[in-house]
Amino acid sequence: MKVNAVTLILAISFLFPIVLGLLSKYSSNSIKRNLEGICKSISFLLALAVGIHLSKQIFIIRSNKYYSIIYENIPQKVTEFIQKNPIALYIIVMPLMIYVLYVLVKAILIFINKITIFRILDRLETSVAGEGNKRILSALTEVPAGICYLLLVTFCLNIFSMFNTNKQFTKYLDSSKPYKYLCENVVLPVTNSTIAKSLPSIIDNSFKVVIKDSNGINIDTNSLPDISTLNNKNVVIYYNGITLDQAIKSNSEIDSYAKELVGNETKTISKARRLYNWVGKNISYDNEKANKVLNNDYNVESGAIPTFATRKGICFDYASLYTAMCRADGIKVRIVTGQGFNGVNWVSHAWNQVFITEENRWINVDCTFASGGNYFDTTVFAVDHRGSQVIGEW
Repeated sequence: MKVNAVTLILAISFLFPIVLGLLSKYSSNSIKRNLEGICKSISFLLALAVGIHLSKQIFIIRSNKYYSIIYENIPQKVTEFIQKNPIALYIIVMPLMIYVLYVLVKAILIFINKITIFRILDRLETSVAGEGNKRILSALTEVPAGICYLLLVTFCLNIFSMFNTNKQFTKYLDSSKPYKYLCENVVLPVTNSTIAKSLPSIIDNSFKVVIKDSNGINIDTNSLPDISTLNNKNVVIYYNGITLDQAIKSNSEIDSYAKELVGNETKTISKARRLYNWVGKNISYDNEKANKVLNNDYNVESGAIPTFATRKGICFDYASLYTAMCRADGIKVRIVTGQGFNGVNWVSHAWNQVFITEENRWINVDCTFASGGNYFDTTVFAVDHRGSQVIGEW
């Protein structure tokens, strides 16, 4: 039986303090020292959660006017630096905010313990008889520490996974049920990341690429550095069961609606944004289809036409429909594949790039992520997207 390395790490982090407690008999002084350690762990967890939440709200999401006011009062040089270097949010801003909160929360919790719990522990020491009972009591008092260590390790794994490039470690994260459960039910709700809370059911590797040669034999894509280099060769590339040409195929209904959406707009960026807003707000994620694709069942309709007709699809469908609409309005567009961070792990994903003629530059656009934030030409795009490969340009 193979043991998942991530699951093993989580199990050890939870059981370690409990086992230590079982090996040592109960002593109020030792428990007090342990409680101070627990206070530090709880303080760090709370500081971590609140620090991440506040950092994202202030610098990225700004879901209400209060966060906007705070952002507007931050020196412009600081905000511009973070916009140009989004990684600074994670390696400078968040750690500083977490440290300040940690110091404050720790001081409060230790003070509360001294005037309440410590007195109870002193009474327990005199009332519990028998070495066996004391060891059990000692182990039980370590359960909160085990929970704290478990959550702390989960938070650390979640943060590390954003910067992880090791494929084997990614597989461990993806296949660890305890890790995924804790991320979805503790980490994401605590950090209150709107997009991340919905992403685990949105893009859990529900984008599959299959390449076949002229004889219909599958080609291993893992050994290919860039599948886009094969577009003009004697192979057929299938994205979720269809070719790229089939995916972006449009009809008169889509074309006329796309033109109606942009109206009298003349600037490319304004046209592209209108289309992005419509696709992001009006196309729902198809979880049933995603599950079928996850299980290599391609007996589903994919591409622009069925997505527009049903108003639902998965990431590749969002990108295909957006491409069809851009083409109808004469906007130069690409489909890009790579990886998106779903709040738990990096998984296969697809999005778009649009060429802004007036500015002579390409911008990133992700209609799938639009339900949770601004993913139209934002500098923080690189934080949860990586490994981009352009698979088609029109």
